[in-house]
Amino acid sequence: MDTLPFELRSLEVFLSVCDNGTMSAAARALGLTQSAVSQTINDLEQRTKTNLFDRDVRPLGLTLSGVVLRQRASALLADARQIAPLLQEVRRGRLPLIRVGLIDSFSRLLVPRLPDHLLALADHVSFVSGLTSSHVDDILGRRIDILLGVDEFDTLDGLETWPLIEEPYLLIAPPGTPPPATVEALAEMSRSLALVRYHPRRKIGVSIDRHLRRVGLELPRTFEFDTPFGVAATVARGGAWAITTPLCIFEAGDLIRHFICLPLPGPGFKRRLSLISRLRELARVPRETADFTVGLLSDELMPMIRTHAPWLESSIALGRQIRSGA
Repeated sequence: MDTLPFELRSLEVFLSVCDNGTMSAAARALGLTQSAVSQTINDLEQRTKTNLFDRDVRPLGLTLSGVVLRQRASALLADARQIAPLLQEVRRGRLPLIRVGLIDSFSRLLVPRLPDHLLALADHVSFVSGLTSSHVDDILGRRIDILLGVDEFDTLDGLETWPLIEEPYLLIAPPGTPPPATVEALAEMSRSLALVRYHPRRKIGVSIDRHLRRVGLELPRTFEFDTPFGVAATVARGGAWAITTPLCIFEAGDLIRHFICLPLPGPGFKRRLSLISRLRELARVPRETADFTVGLLSDELMPMIRTHAPWLESSIALGRQIRSGA
């Protein structure tokens, strides 16, 4: 196995020579002997297989290789000097940064309460929302630390998963719409009401389209939106219906007063949303964040369900209910 071409201490000696102009001056600044400084520089040049100083000029001049190393060494030592203070912060129960990705249907539930909660665990909290697939690339590429989204990544090594909610799909339609009891009745309803779809670039849109094909429904494409609010707002305006989920309805806020929730006829289907993070990298933060999110789902989402779709409550599982198979 190849070793690193330098140690941090040797970079510190190198930078001191750069700053002081001579090895003797650098030795005095560092409290070392001149021979120790000279030996460190010689060893560094041997390891990097290049000359770092032009010894024909006084004070010592840098070669092009030396210029590059000076630029990078300064950044490396600056980062290294931050490690001890950061570790002290972690000892006090805080991280320097937590980066979170979440799907749009979590936005109204979690913002701003989850950011405020995470500020007790980190000095800097960063959120991005949008497509689940791009967030997975980000978490594997270490651009985000936690993902709250669609759970379809159980087979990926190096990740830990904390289930948050398992929720069924349902219908939303204008007030007074008769509940369709069969798939055929759903097709008949589509002749008088336009189907509002989720955009197929969204996982929820793909899942709904797949379900419609499974039950043999080929319905016209009239409206498509890539956010739960867009879908719900179009149904609330009248003359349209949609297949959606309880959490997506919650995202629509007060718009729920302008439509009704109905059971989806035929074979039902569900989606599971989970918190996903890299395995054992954030200590207790993923578990605490998952517990906090489940608490919000229980306190905020479930009362809405009991008010507007009480028949649906027993079909929703939260947190440990999912892990235990309840």
